[in-house]
Amino acid sequence: MSRRRILVVDDDANLLRLLAMRLEKEGFGVTAAASAEQAIARLATEIPDLVITDMRMGGMDGLSLFDAVNKRHPSLPVIILTAHGNIPDAVSATRKGVFSYLTKPVEARALMAEVDRALALAAAPGDDDSWRSGIVTRNPMMLRVLAEARLVAQGDAPVLLTGESGTGKELLAHAIHHASARRAGPFVALNCGALPEALLESELFGHVKGAFTGAVRDHKGLFQSSHGGTIFLDEIGDMPLGLQVKLLRVLQEREVRPVGATAAIKVDARVISATHRDLRAEQAAGRFREDLYYRLNVVSIAVPPLAERRDDIPMLANHFLAALSARYSKETRAFAPEAMSFLVAAAWKGNVRQLQNAVEKCVALCPTPIVPAALVARALEGPSDALASFDEARASFERDYLAQLLRITEGNVTQAARLAKRNRSDFYSLLNRHELDPAAFKK
Repeated sequence: MSRRRILVVDDDANLLRLLAMRLEKEGFGVTAAASAEQAIARLATEIPDLVITDMRMGGMDGLSLFDAVNKRHPSLPVIILTAHGNIPDAVSATRKGVFSYLTKPVEARALMAEVDRALALAAAPGDDDSWRSGIVTRNPMMLRVLAEARLVAQGDAPVLLTGESGTGKELLAHAIHHASARRAGPFVALNCGALPEALLESELFGHVKGAFTGAVRDHKGLFQSSHGGTIFLDEIGDMPLGLQVKLLRVLQEREVRPVGATAAIKVDARVISATHRDLRAEQAAGRFREDLYYRLNVVSIAVPPLAERRDDIPMLANHFLAALSARYSKETRAFAPEAMSFLVAAAWKGNVRQLQNAVEKCVALCPTPIVPAALVARALEGPSDALASFDEARASFERDYLAQLLRITEGNVTQAARLAKRNRSDFYSLLNRHELDPAAFKK
């Protein structure tokens, strides 16, 4: 069982050291930050289980830090300590979602009680990583997704997973199931876009003998098969409208009527659904029912594309390399540095699934222990420069930013320079560098 980690924030060095020592003595891993700004920087590389912050600090105060934390990590509990406690501050903080608000000097036992209470709410069953063992990541966005998944697993509300194809939505559904009280029950998955409507209805709800041609025996549907566990409905956005009505009835009444049956059967399954489609747009186009959307989308978790979590690519590539080398009984051990650079820079329209496929091609074709760059380029069907250099990214940002200012001011350079907080001559230099003509933006 790994140690719970706490981020402690205080601009008083002595108090920061004292609080860190107290928490470490209790067995916690502690990361210390001397300011709110430093704490935000820490959160970019490591997500703790709890944040404890002072209220009054130079620069950002504790409530402002909470706002920043809550925006990025809404499930991360925050305890605020202050020597200037008063009831209005406490009410304001708790209404915003601050977990606890304690007045300094806080008694050690009282602080530890609040720490234990906060961590108990954030804890997963068993408090280890086995529940999400199939998900390889160190990316802060993905770690935030896992923290949300771990929290939602403790309830029984329907969950809608959104994100591009190949991002690992089914793996996340498995993780939620394994972190839940239903983990001893079955996990049943179905791709709603893979079957015609009549067959899909039979697979979901079952049928009785003689219900249609070929129904030679009773068939228990997936809702019945997942009783006491979890049913995962992948690509729910592809479900035919006629079947959406029947699924809505199952979710409302918690019972299914097999095709051809006269009686309904009670079912108890937690529903997790997933889609790569924009269901709001599907509603507007008349292809997805609004009432079903709200039934499925009690809790929504967005899974980021691989292009937004490139720091995971080396870890994922090496994970796949080890697994696939063992499967193929190959001695392939690592990627050459240039080969890894190709992988990190690729566009990855197919996300993690495409990365796994590319690594499998490399393992199958590689005659040496080290995968060369040429083989990766072949697996990628040519290297990609999707990840721009720093200079290219900065130039692109500057050009887009300047163009936006000129659109806002309709080509008025004086106003645009004022908005950018630059003097007029500097602003003209920037426009010339990016070959932007103010006259082109005038109406």
